[in-house]
Amino acid sequence: MPSTVQHLTLDNGLQVILRHAPQLKRCAAAVRVMAGSHDAPRRYAGLAHFLEHLLFLGTERFGLDDGLMRYVQRHGGQVNASTRERTTDYFFEVPQAAFAGGLERLCDMLARPLFEQPRQVRERDVIHAEFIAWSRNPQAQAQFALLQQVSREHPLSGFHAGNRYSLPVHSSDFQRALQGFHQRFYQAGQMTLSLSGPLPLEQLHALASRTAAAIANGVKVEQAEPPALTNAPLKAVLNGQQLDLLHAIEQQPEGIDQALEYLTTWLADPRPGGPLAALRQRDWLQSLECTALYSFAGQALLHMRLKLGEGAKHDQTEALLHDWMRFLRDTDRSTLNQEFARLQQRRGQVASALELACRDSAGKPYQALDAKAERALVALLDSLLQGRAPSSAESWHLPTPEPLLNGHLGDPSPSPAPDGVQVSPLLPPVRQHGVVYLRWHLAAAEHEALGQVLERALQPLRERATRAGVTLQFDASGQFWQLRCAGAPAAVVRVTEEALALLRTPGNSCWVTGPARDPETMPIRALLRQLPEQLSGQQPGQLPTGTATPHDLKTAWRQAHWQALTTGFTQPVQHALNRALQHVPGRAGVHPLVALAPVRRWQMLPPPASEQALLLFCPVPAASEACARLLAQHIQGPFYQRLRVELQLGYAVFSAFRQLHGCSGLLFGVQSPSASHSQIITHIHELLATLPSTLSCSDEARQALAEQMSEAAMNNDDVAEWAWQAQLAGRPQARLEHLRAAIHAVDEAQLRQCADAMLQAKQGWLCLANGPAPQAGEWTSG
Repeated sequence: MPSTVQHLTLDNGLQVILRHAPQLKRCAAAVRVMAGSHDAPRRYAGLAHFLEHLLFLGTERFGLDDGLMRYVQRHGGQVNASTRERTTDYFFEVPQAAFAGGLERLCDMLARPLFEQPRQVRERDVIHAEFIAWSRNPQAQAQFALLQQVSREHPLSGFHAGNRYSLPVHSSDFQRALQGFHQRFYQAGQMTLSLSGPLPLEQLHALASRTAAAIANGVKVEQAEPPALTNAPLKAVLNGQQLDLLHAIEQQPEGIDQALEYLTTWLADPRPGGPLAALRQRDWLQSLECTALYSFAGQALLHMRLKLGEGAKHDQTEALLHDWMRFLRDTDRSTLNQEFARLQQRRGQVASALELACRDSAGKPYQALDAKAERALVALLDSLLQGRAPSSAESWHLPTPEPLLNGHLGDPSPSPAPDGVQVSPLLPPVRQHGVVYLRWHLAAAEHEALGQVLERALQPLRERATRAGVTLQFDASGQFWQLRCAGAPAAVVRVTEEALALLRTPGNSCWVTGPARDPETMPIRALLRQLPEQLSGQQPGQLPTGTATPHDLKTAWRQAHWQALTTGFTQPVQHALNRALQHVPGRAGVHPLVALAPVRRWQMLPPPASEQALLLFCPVPAASEACARLLAQHIQGPFYQRLRVELQLGYAVFSAFRQLHGCSGLLFGVQSPSASHSQIITHIHELLATLPSTLSCSDEARQALAEQMSEAAMNNDDVAEWAWQAQLAGRPQARLEHLRAAIHAVDEAQLRQCADAMLQAKQGWLCLANGPAPQAGEWTSG
């Protein structure tokens, strides 16, 4: 079911892109404002970023409690914004029924922001907290240092995020600059609005015309062209095993952005014949990331970050990359262009409404390489190879056609699902999105090295799968290993088949001791990564030798019990998947249910950091899911308002209903540069203590939540995840319609009882923190 796209210009000058995509369930909107941090006055660094924040603080028509952020959250959607060098983007995605209301709020906040000074003071403190976190983040600082190679005359070398000192909100001159920036750039001639979803084009057109009329008339403003990117050649930067390569590109023709996407697509191709495979074959490379850090007015800054192997020579690695680029420039690329077109088509088919809207508003739809981009590619490669002497380090060749893009699965004969496989009807095949879950319960918590072997074995397949519109994940949590594969159904079958073969018999190179996973530098993210293992209550065991061997893996598989769930497949594709699942290692079997002990447990975990991070997971009984989801919906706004806006603990503040290992609960997270762990948990406890007396259970709240839990409104992956969590909780026959009915049946007494039980930790509390527990004796330390 291909998308249908329409471009139009509204009477006020606003450029609009409408995309009818019948395979989607949700709707999304994205606005790109052609103005960013480099367009703001230099004396007020961060002004553009500050304005982006201010727009979310409410308008006269839609106050903070009813603004876009809260509205989207109430309807189970997602919303965000991003300020770049020359652009600012605002975007959200919601169920169809909530789309019109979201679009009204988006356009109103862009057109009619409130510039009240008390709000500005509070939000400036939030910006300053982000600045402190940025200044303490090693990765952010390394990138900032890397950009110092750029000419000092170019704004890319400067600081533009803003802080307390660069945003003098009490200054009348600053206020004129702030409001003048909004008046100049936040008008219809300087914006592009894109809408995507399953709604007909006529309906999308009517919505755009009605809501976007709030945006002021205008014409396009010519943004000032920047000076040259560099005054001297950029140098490779080697820091330990990390090699950073910057390429400054000037005076490129139209089509450069698509040319950059084409180049990075093939740089990251792990198949034989390309640079990734050649470098890995030499043991010179662990990973390669290639991104365009900047692109504007024919300029671009290409960044390649390589994590090298122990024996790699960085100059030889760099020479090999440029040798491949020369091959790419000089070879006949027609077959490669055809595969790129197929890749783009697949990416467009599996993309969410939000992804499609954002790419449309940025002028980067998923499409084949056109003539302009082909010319830009040659110019790009010429620029990258300028001054580079030819070499013959490798015999390059184009990759063979990717079988994951082939929709034909061969044998059409029926095949029953193996024991241990639950075929869920929750995600209908018409969604064209299949999901497979496989989970093994091991006889003991295996050595971490075994999981690392399997991760290394799957890495090239994971990279290929991602390119073909399939997500492949492998997670190890104590005594559980889990494989998840989701995306285009036929491709999911092929990826699952290949993944099982690799898990049974990893290649010889996978057994070589690899480097430890890069530590997560943001403390709250590090805690989130460790939450599943801590929740399962298992700690990694130690094999006698301290290293993993093929014999250890065979023993683990022989003793493992597995269960699986599949959903979203047509009958013929399910039969093909059943044949693949006949080769799952281990034996089918039921897994023990995961449950927290009814105590308050505090687990101190790395990394130690300059900021305090804390996660609090409060489990609820499976029978109370409807109540707990309503409770989470009620808490979300007040929690954010109290801890982030009023107390200003930090910019990383969130609360949500979460399910892990079949265990349901409310999750609270805070990362703060100023508050101690004791203060954070006290603030959370104080807020929760007020809940039973403030809770209400309106028909409107129940209806909004029930609508979110409809298959027709939920993200496909969320439907599959809910079915999987129900199975892990011992409820394989659970249905979404039963949950919706339970939500409608919740009353205030039940809601308050659920809140009180959570407050009293009757099901236990699990607190993960990068610091010790408070001195009070109510916590048991892990």
